Amino acid sequence: MNSPKSKLGFNATWSMAVGGMIGGGIFSTLGVVVGIAGAWAWLSFALAGLVALAAGYSYVKLAAHYDEGGGAFTYLRKINAPQFAGSLAWVLIVGYVLTNAVYAFTFGQYLGNVVGLGPWFPRFAGIAIVVLFIGLNLRGVGEAGTIEVILVWFKLVVLLGLAGWGLAQWDLPMLSQGVPDTGAGAALFGAASVFMAYEGFQLLTYDYEDIEAPKKTLPWAVLSAIAIVTIVYIVVALGTGMLIGADQVVRHKEVALAIAGQQAFGIVGLVVVSIAAAFSTGSAINATLFATARLASKVAKEGELPAALDHKNGAGIPDRAVIWLGAAAAVLAAVGTLTTLVEAASLTFLFTFTVVCGLAFRQGAGARIVTGWGALAGAAASVALVVQMIRTDPWALFFLGILVLIAVFGRPILLRYVKQEDS
Repeated sequence: MNSPKSKLGFNATWSMAVGGMIGGGIFSTLGVVVGIAGAWAWLSFALAGLVALAAGYSYVKLAAHYDEGGGAFTYLRKINAPQFAGSLAWVLIVGYVLTNAVYAFTFGQYLGNVVGLGPWFPRFAGIAIVVLFIGLNLRGVGEAGTIEVILVWFKLVVLLGLAGWGLAQWDLPMLSQGVPDTGAGAALFGAASVFMAYEGFQLLTYDYEDIEAPKKTLPWAVLSAIAIVTIVYIVVALGTGMLIGADQVVRHKEVALAIAGQQAFGIVGLVVVSIAAAFSTGSAINATLFATARLASKVAKEGELPAALDHKNGAGIPDRAVIWLGAAAAVLAAVGTLTTLVEAASLTFLFTFTVVCGLAFRQGAGARIVTGWGALAGAAASVALVVQMIRTDPWALFFLGILVLIAVFGRPILLRYVKQEDS
């Protein structure tokens, strides 16, 4: 009765990768990174992009090496490290939930900035958009791929148009207006703090079986997407800073691009950029939730998560995983702050990408000079981010550390309890 699911071609695969990265990336993190790196925010995005390229290279080489998707969890099990694989999967899923919370938070802030219904509305809108995409994801891969293609091109046009207008003004002093002179060294801490802006590319490894000719399509789609996104982030950071000044980017960090749009084109610019932000964060929630539920289902099937998360609906979608992961993100979007959510998510992905690069180096998947550099750079960035969080948000680091300890040490106890209850 149902026709076979169509495979994702290059355009859809590339769009899913870009949508996963740029969705909450620049809309959510620009104010955070300018607050840390000041005039050197553009360099933070460039440095983070280089680490992401090494990580993306490691992911696609491991996928080709094993001819299988599944990401870090699958590849660690291939080398007979199931306990580490299970713990890392829990950490990674926490990172995805935090990331979707960032996207939902950002969606609510941009929408609330336009409609002006009071401080309650952005939180409400953040919850509502997650609920909407829970429903969409329960329908399957075809809808996700089609939406990504449409939304990605729209937001790229808006972002590059805004950046081009700002760069045309070319006012370098605006990049440091009203913020401390941190020096170029602060770009290292900025890069680590906003690394979640690059995490979306590796969602494609979970959809490996849904990609047409994945050994050929995946490397080109992922690596070109990371390169394009890095360039977009750099020019938007420069253009926005030159339009409204670094102080205004930090002051309005939740909606900085909407303020820049209004400065450039008045109310039309405000509305268009806000629509792009809504579409962008929506597409990111869509891509992230879809792939994360696939990962949770796979991990549950291997006995590293409660078996209930492997339950599938009539469309073959892990419905309980979609619902629970989405609900957790909605709660965090309702109670969290932007900087805390961004930095906590970035730390989980830096750790994961470091492990993946190290694994690719160990297995000889790809050029070791690239994978080895990725592992070292990821480890250094992780340390930098821990230092940054100790200085600015120690409580967020404390609670994230508790979650990691649960993933590493509490996971076996919890799973043993769940299995006893099921029996």
